[in-house]
Amino acid sequence: MTVADSSCVQTLYATHHRWLHALLRRRLNNAFDAADLAHDTFIRVLKRPQVFDGETHERSYLATIARGLCIDHWRRRQLEQAWLDTLAAQSQAVHPSPEQRAIIVETLYEVDAMLQRLPQRVRDAFVLAQLQGLPYRAIAEEIGVCERMVKKYLAQALMHCAMLEAELDGLLIQ
Repeated sequence: MTVADSSCVQTLYATHHRWLHALLRRRLNNAFDAADLAHDTFIRVLKRPQVFDGETHERSYLATIARGLCIDHWRRRQLEQAWLDTLAAQSQAVHPSPEQRAIIVETLYEVDAMLQRLPQRVRDAFVLAQLQGLPYRAIAEEIGVCERMVKKYLAQALMHCAMLEAELDGLLIQ
């Protein structure tokens, strides 16, 4: 079966939606989140046409997409919880509005996703510089490279940050 037109996706959905929802409900322990991720899985199928060799291949493909979405879901929840924990430690006077909170959590998620795409040493150098405020020499010692490499790593990370900012600006303007 080729998932390239809506009738094939409808068939795939009708055949496997109940199974996929049950799988996700077991993984997430939440029927509502499972329904959302099952929906998102089929949206991804629509975006990436695929040729299947049978029902086993269809389910394998759907499970692979759903697994990635679960990982994203859990990572997002961890980030959101860390933000809420930090916010709880602050005075009520500095608490952002619900809209601002949603934007902050989304931005944190995007920054985390950007950091995950960076090579490990680049990510480590960036975190040490930005979050811990370490100077280049200390970062170099910490990750086992010369100061020149630290500068190169930070330039690479900052380029990714600039690209993320441009993407977010484009999303916020539209």
